[in-house]
Amino acid sequence: MLSRDYLRSETQSARTRLSSRGVDPSLLDRWVALDFGRRSILGDVEQLKQRRNELSKQVGGIKREGGDPDALLAEVGELKKKIAGHEDHLVETEAELTGLELALPNLTHESVPMGADEKSNRVERTIGETTSFDFEPKAHWDLGPQLGILDFERGAKIAGARFTTYFGDGARLERALINFMLDLHTGEHGYREVLPPFIVNRDALVGTGQLPKFEEDLFKLRGHEYYLIPTAEVPLTNLHRDEIVEEAVLPIKYVAYTPCFRAEAGSYGKDVRGLIRQHQFQKVELVQLSLPEISYAALEELTGHAERVLQVLELPYRVVTLSTGDTGFSAAKTYDLEVWLPGQNAYREISSCSNCEAFQARRAGLRYRPNTGGKPRYLHTLNGSGLAVGRTLVAILENFQLGDGSIRIPEVLRSYFGGRDRIASG
Repeated sequence: MLSRDYLRSETQSARTRLSSRGVDPSLLDRWVALDFGRRSILGDVEQLKQRRNELSKQVGGIKREGGDPDALLAEVGELKKKIAGHEDHLVETEAELTGLELALPNLTHESVPMGADEKSNRVERTIGETTSFDFEPKAHWDLGPQLGILDFERGAKIAGARFTTYFGDGARLERALINFMLDLHTGEHGYREVLPPFIVNRDALVGTGQLPKFEEDLFKLRGHEYYLIPTAEVPLTNLHRDEIVEEAVLPIKYVAYTPCFRAEAGSYGKDVRGLIRQHQFQKVELVQLSLPEISYAALEELTGHAERVLQVLELPYRVVTLSTGDTGFSAAKTYDLEVWLPGQNAYREISSCSNCEAFQARRAGLRYRPNTGGKPRYLHTLNGSGLAVGRTLVAILENFQLGDGSIRIPEVLRSYFGGRDRIASG
């Protein structure tokens, strides 16, 4: 959520910056009109209350002197009705203002490239050489079924399209990746592991920006205001919702493994094969609550933590800064990590690492008390996949495939396989 002070005092700047994100200017125009009207009504209410109080004092004086206060009491009654009407109008206006504020995306950082979509994204660096083979590499949707470790048909039979069943070493590889990532982030990067609920309430999703705008992308439990989480970012960021933490405990760094559930509304016909775009997938998520003045250093750190997973697994990848038009709703700046998939001859996103500045903190009431005292201030929130587990499994299958159809297990994962170095059929 954007600051009302900013929208009010820097309206033209807000209009320009929001336009770069594809926001209809009429939304801001409507907000400005409502805000002006609200402040005008507040002024009227204050004057009416002042007049009511003056008359009430006069009524008291007349009564003490034995006079007839009926005329003044009638006027006081009319003032009360006007005040009540104005206050009802204020409630309606406040609700509409809040609705508009919840619909406005975050403002992007000045370092974010301008552009309408992913075509304007900027590649920052490329790490590792793309994998080459002396045979025609296969995509994971062929490798997995041939090895008997991924079954797309049985997943669809149980649940429907975009669900997959893992068998044998496929399930074991997924579990190994989860444990490896958690061990790395807790042991080397200083995150505290959390196992949060996989179901959250509406307030949690409003706090991180999924609601109300993206409700069609969520799975809601019928008859309840509960939702399956689309990412662990939601419960982790909301752990301290409506709290004031002490500056001394910052930064707060959490990591969690959770399944994630997404309806993928509007993506029909896109990535229909394989594991790239599923309704249910596993992810290890990193979240930091940071002091504002160091949050961009924290973004570089968090991105480095996600990169470290790819480096240890020896997977080639690149880091991309998303453009204004491609940056997510709540983010001020996002780095995408894109892993090389030789079976598809393309780089594909495997992690998004974002600084949301105070946008989520305003929505969720996340504040800290400065060591020097004074009023509590809003935190900055950061999040990133460390990594998306299914897509990491895809990258391993495609990059470490061998000519006989088997898969070389990355050295760092072999202890989870009892020392084995291959996944083979049979």
